[in-house]
Amino acid sequence: MAANPTIRLGVNIDHVATVRNARGGRHPDPVKAAEIAIAAGADGITAHLREDRRHIVDDDIARLKQRITKPLNFEMAATPEMVGIACKVRPHAACIVPEKRQERTTEGGLDAAGQRDVLRGTVGQLAEAGIRVSLFIAAEPAQIEAAAVIGAPVIEIHTGAWCEAVAAGDAAASAAEFARIVRSAKHANSMGLEVHAGHGLDFVTAATIAALPEIAELNIGHFLIGEAIFDGLDAVVRKMRAVMNHARRDGGAGR
Repeated sequence: MAANPTIRLGVNIDHVATVRNARGGRHPDPVKAAEIAIAAGADGITAHLREDRRHIVDDDIARLKQRITKPLNFEMAATPEMVGIACKVRPHAACIVPEKRQERTTEGGLDAAGQRDVLRGTVGQLAEAGIRVSLFIAAEPAQIEAAAVIGAPVIEIHTGAWCEAVAAGDAAASAAEFARIVRSAKHANSMGLEVHAGHGLDFVTAATIAALPEIAELNIGHFLIGEAIFDGLDAVVRKMRAVMNHARRDGGAGR
């Protein structure tokens, strides 16, 4: 697969719903946040409908599908309930993620290698409904190869360990983790898979990874919603869009 001359930004609006649900009612509305993000330059919207509905709820997904003008990426566990909802709503894409009720956020990548049979069936059902499927996996060759065997056309590399090492100032660990991401992006790209990345990204780490020509899309949520408290969602998404575009141009020019 050829390298990507541009890079897409998917904005995850889960934590707008987290704030709403902390008090109840309708404010702030994650659908309004999605519309603001799109107007500011987001190429798509990501929303994770968890089994316990801790942030995004079913009505949010229905309204997003009806109202937003860019693709909806439906994050979901590989369960019959979520497959049924996805096939009914028919978002543009579905990203299958691991899910634990006790976790605060998605703690790691999906074990595609260990769940091939289950995931092959899930991917097949979603594909039959016209939904483009990605698997949220660690930057490991076995997981990438399993994704290809399962039949997912897209992978999303979990960047959390790298971002945590960068934030901690651990130069050795961050260099090792980033090298894994680079190798994995090239490996997946060579196998014909589209490569996305996400989890824990901020302006600095997004700029670094956006320079990789194999990466087609970044999905970013918590950082953007947090920064929006201080600077507003429109301004923050515009800044992230500019950071990514600049990094992709510079990265491409330097190769």
